[in-house]
Order: sequence, then C-alpha cells, then structure tokens
Amino acid sequence: MSTTTKIFGFMLVMITTFTVLLSCCSATVYKVGDSNGWTAKDGTYRDWAEGKEFHVGDSLVFEYDRNFNDVTQVSGALELEFCDSSAPKAVYNSGHDVVTLKEPGYHHFISSNQSQCVSGQRLEVLVVHDPSLPLPPPLPRKILPLGKIYKVGDSKGWNVYDSDLYNKWSEEKEFHVGDSLLFNYDNEVNDVLEISGDLEFKACDPTSPVAVHKTGHDLIRLTEPGVHYFISSKTGHCEAGLKLRVVVSVPKLSPIDRLIRWLRTFRLHHH
Repeated sequence: MSTTTKIFGFMLVMITTFTVLLSCCSATVYKVGDSNGWTAKDGTYRDWAEGKEFHVGDSLVFEYDRNFNDVTQVSGALELEFCDSSAPKAVYNSGHDVVTLKEPGYHHFISSNQSQCVSGQRLEVLVVHDPSLPLPPPLPRKILPLGKIYKVGDSKGWNVYDSDLYNKWSEEKEFHVGDSLLFNYDNEVNDVLEISGDLEFKACDPTSPVAVHKTGHDLIRLTEPGVHYFISSKTGHCEAGLKLRVVVSVPKLSPIDRLIRWLRTFRLHHH
C-alpha cells in the first residue's frame, strides 16, 4: 500500500470520527413530558412539543410504568388521531425508552393502551436537519434484482372508477422487490400519490403523501418489501375506486440470479 493511500485513509478516518463526535456532542436529549413523563394527560404532549425544534440525531426519553403502558411508533397522522396501533413501525416497552430521531419528517408516538391514548397519551414531533452540522453522506446505492414491469389495470390503465377492479388486479399477482408499476392515465384529470398507511388508504387521505407522481406515464419501482398504497388525489376519484394496494416480498434468487447480482455489485464497487 502506498504512502499516499495510507495518508488518505488516515484522513478519511479522522474526518469521519470528527463528524460523529460533533453529531454526538451537539445532539439534544428531551425527556418527553418533562416532570409528567409519558402518561395520559389531554393536550400535554402537544403543548410540550410546541416551540421545540427537533433535529436529526436528537433523542426522546419516554419514562412510564411498563405494567400499564408502552411507546408505539405509528406511521401516520391518522393512526395518531384514531389511536390505531395495529400496524406499528416500532414498539418500546422498557419503561425508560431512549428513541433516537434518525430521519427528518414527522414522527408519531402513541400508547397502545387505547384508553390511555384517547385520554391524550400521543405525541407528534417534526424533525429537521441541524443546519450547523454537515449533511450525512448518501447511503450506498441499493443493488436491486432485475424485476418485472406491471402495467396497472392492464389495458384499462389507471382510469377505472370501480371499487374492486384494482383490488382484484393486485390479488392475482405476486410482487417482488425490484418490480415496477406502470401507471398510464390522463395527467390533466388524474395523478398517483403513494401514501404511508392503511388508514390513509381507507379514508382516501392525500394530505401526507410519501411521493407524488403526475406525468401520466409513471414508472414506480418497488424498492422495499411490505405493503405499498397508491391513490388518486383528485376529488372523488379515490372514493370511486381509483386506489391500489400491493404487497411486496423479497424474491428468492436462483444461483444464476445471485451470480448476476454479485457481478453487478462487483462492477459498481470497482468503477
């Protein structure tokens, strides 16, 4: 290994260490509810969060009696509003939970004890990047398997106002990570919104989309396993049936597919 390479490697390690230390030292730890802790008090947590600026890297400390409560992180504002803990993003139940805020955006927490949540034990925080810190480096590009392209609605496209058509279309297929959905429609009268939760899907709620597509010829790649939801935001269209739910699984790769994937990864890392 050359001297130049060693020096470069040492500098890279030092810069990374400095960035991590800077992030750690500047992050703030918030005790949720202050002296009240995590309990059922109407309006307490809305008032507590108001006026605070939460940054990526900050932490929330939830203190409570684990015999009666927990901390359930849910995916959206409707789950928060209706105290729906049926599909949580994460559940904490130690009685002294430290939750680090790793991503910008809205984060929602409730108690899975329905009566406690309804009585006010729920919290929404908005997380932003700390402008005094460098942005984190982008994650390595994910190597996805080569997948199929499914034209949504087949020859009918994304235009049919039928409450069961897209449900039947989806149930007949098996979607895998790496597959793509092709939405064809008139972009003067329609669009495609990807939304985060089952309640938003059932209520046709377009207020907090994960992504918005409106070219009229949208190719959307399925990059994560799990349930994906799509609706039209146009008034009355989703309610009339222009909505799609797909379940995405991880494909089982054949030996040849695994070899191809390895070669693609090798080429990416050596260019």
